[in-house]
Amino acid sequence: MAGPQDNRNLEEPPRRRRRHFLLRADAWLDSTLWNLGFRLSEIWEEISIFSRRFRVRGWKRLVVEIADEGLTFGTAGFVLLLALAIPAFEETKEDWRARGDFAVTFLDRYGNEIGHRGIIHEDSVPVDQLPDHLVKAVLATEDRRFFSHFGIDFLGLIRAMSENARAGGVVQGGSTLTQQLAKNLFLTNERSIERKIKEAFLALWLEANLSKKEILSLYLDRAYMGGGTFGAAAAAQFYFGKNITDVNLAEAAMLAGLFKAPAKYAPHVNLPSARARANEVLTNLVQGGLMTEGQVVAARRNPASVIDRADATAPDYFLDWAFEEVQKLAESGKLTKHSVIVRTTIDMGLQQAAEEAMESSLREYGESYRVKQGALVMIETGGAVRAMVGGRDYGESQFNRATKALRQPGSSFKLFTYTAAMEKGFTPESVISDAPITWRGWSPQNYARSYKGKVTLMSALAQSLNTVPVRLAKDELGTDKIVETAKLMGVETPLRSDKTIPLGTSEVTVMDQATAYAVMPAGGVQSQRHGLAQVLDYNGDVLFDFARDMPPPARIVSQQATASMNRMLVQIPVIGTAKRAALDGGIVTGGKTGTSQSYRDAWFIGFTGNYTTAVWFGNDDFTSMNNMTGGSLPAMTFKKLMDYAHQGIELKAIPGIDNPLPTGNHANGRALAAKGSETGLPALIRPRSLSAESTRILRRIGGDLSKATPLAPITQKVAEADLRGSTPVNAKP
Repeated sequence: MAGPQDNRNLEEPPRRRRRHFLLRADAWLDSTLWNLGFRLSEIWEEISIFSRRFRVRGWKRLVVEIADEGLTFGTAGFVLLLALAIPAFEETKEDWRARGDFAVTFLDRYGNEIGHRGIIHEDSVPVDQLPDHLVKAVLATEDRRFFSHFGIDFLGLIRAMSENARAGGVVQGGSTLTQQLAKNLFLTNERSIERKIKEAFLALWLEANLSKKEILSLYLDRAYMGGGTFGAAAAAQFYFGKNITDVNLAEAAMLAGLFKAPAKYAPHVNLPSARARANEVLTNLVQGGLMTEGQVVAARRNPASVIDRADATAPDYFLDWAFEEVQKLAESGKLTKHSVIVRTTIDMGLQQAAEEAMESSLREYGESYRVKQGALVMIETGGAVRAMVGGRDYGESQFNRATKALRQPGSSFKLFTYTAAMEKGFTPESVISDAPITWRGWSPQNYARSYKGKVTLMSALAQSLNTVPVRLAKDELGTDKIVETAKLMGVETPLRSDKTIPLGTSEVTVMDQATAYAVMPAGGVQSQRHGLAQVLDYNGDVLFDFARDMPPPARIVSQQATASMNRMLVQIPVIGTAKRAALDGGIVTGGKTGTSQSYRDAWFIGFTGNYTTAVWFGNDDFTSMNNMTGGSLPAMTFKKLMDYAHQGIELKAIPGIDNPLPTGNHANGRALAAKGSETGLPALIRPRSLSAESTRILRRIGGDLSKATPLAPITQKVAEADLRGSTPVNAKP
């Protein structure tokens, strides 16, 4: 019988074999690695010996070192440039040539022509057929080295920088004509480093894909020329009443001078400035060696005269937005023709009042508040956009701050938090604590750095307390619910659902805010913002009708929640932060102020039963204003416009508000306006209009006449639209 010792002897051979195997494997690995290292060292030695043949000393070594460093940094720079170029080249993916492939004539809500958009305003003329003096005038003023550079003129840039340094300010630009075209085709006028980088890369792309003549032709066709005209051909017709091929040297110089600042030098607005600018262009022709002084002396002595168009105004920001809406219809397949007539929703009386309200506010208070820009959108209950101001001066900047600028809404965003709370069962009388709160390391504070203790939601919203909406979001709603509510109410801008969103840190547009607040006077029904009422072809056939082709608005906020929100919102102009927004004549008004961090943005969005208006003030470069809040200039501007808009119209009730409306048609509005306003802004007085009943009678008579008398196709369509009720009570007879 075998003992334990015998069993151990039986197990040793397998163990010994494994141990020997591992030792051999270890030896092989060690020898292999050593041999590999030895071989690599031999190879490196051979390479080193070979490289010694190319070793340089003395001054040659310095050259080689510089070249090596240049190659290293050049590679890194190339990678960086590629990273910067990708966003710019993304802009070229769309069919940019077809972006303006429309000829659109726009009418206001009453059928009056208000402007054109598209590149076929006038027949485009090839560069070879343009007057030689026009082409020379443009190149001498905008880009003398146009045919020499490749999109970016470094010599011109250095010259411009030196001239600006010598003058102590910006007196000369360094952008080439190609860069300006890149901006017109793909970008906006927003002043940012990102836009300038994109502009440079897109200029190189244009130079690589188009000939110089094509670039020049596109530039002459697409540039804004003042007076609502785009392109030199349209400008020649507008200012001189002649074809672009017939302009003389003096007229060509005046046109060439418009490219720099079309609003400042538009001859129908300021003829002396336009002539002075044209004289500078003639000097540029001589200094650039393109003409002699003898050739331009006649144009100096006989400057161009223009057609009197002093009363010609166009709602350019609105037209740009409406043109984009037409293009969207075409992309969706709802339009099959590109030469169309569009009846818009704009009311030119309200539009002019909106522009005047914005300009007078900036003119009187801009310097003291250190604010340079503003934007405004007015929507009639139901969604029709009646007025839009996208900036202070369209000629200075065509960037539409009403539809494209993303700005922090501040406390005006609290609408969505409180609406979500009302939907969950809270009421204006619900009590909540206004006390210090910390949420994931963030501790928001109230504007006054003090706390009220137990407050009702109505009081919290009226006083714009910050801790209350944050507490609602943290304990009751969650940020996702707030974002969902905002999207349902019409905010189309993507929102960040972080913890700070209850206080309005996620950017939106003025149009977003106007659309969302318009849900309240509509009783919780979706506000279908739109600027196109009808699209017709030139035979009078209706291609698109908003009332016919769009689905009916859906309810997005319950009646109970809407009534509760309206009860709170109408208190803000009475006891809250927007007392300067209260309208004359006892018209019930609701709304909310908003002020972003460091006073970069100031808002007031308010409504009556008839209209909703969103007002924003700020600076394009995001610099802080001088302590401007939403309850100051935005509320004052809102009041000035809305007082005007409610003169002589039938007032509608705000859903959920028991307060009686002022009696009659607010006939005392003219007297109230004539007395002036407590805000300090001069009141606007609306022209006298027919009463509602008189207008309805005249409309019925017009309908009977249209049936008895043959009308032109387009006039017939407009008359039919009027009979369906699209013409308001103060329509022009």
